[in-house]
Amino acid sequence: MDYHFVLQGAVDRLWSGRRSYSDGLELLEVFALLDLELMEAAPQAVSFDTGSVPTSFVHVTSVPRLVMLLEREGAFTDALEVARRLARFDQGEDAVARLSEKIGALAAEARAGGAA
Repeated sequence: MDYHFVLQGAVDRLWSGRRSYSDGLELLEVFALLDLELMEAAPQAVSFDTGSVPTSFVHVTSVPRLVMLLEREGAFTDALEVARRLARFDQGEDAVARLSEKIGALAAEARAGGAA
């Protein structure tokens, strides 16, 4: 869990300093993806078991921040892929729905524009 919190803290710091260090956004993406990969490789790093309740996961902020950043940049497909990976940890389902809808609307608009 320590590695997760180090990566998440780095993402938070880079996000906070984005106005003075815009190149940090590239590092933010790297650290957020590393955090997601850590979660996927070792889910116990971000989970806790309360005994009678199934394992639940800590609230992660690094990966949703990346999803938001990708979405703002218009990289909807990449954002959707990351959000789907996060959904495995009971987080990001709203982003999956929102991005799926956006991508579907854009595809429909492209088809309609091609038919005209």
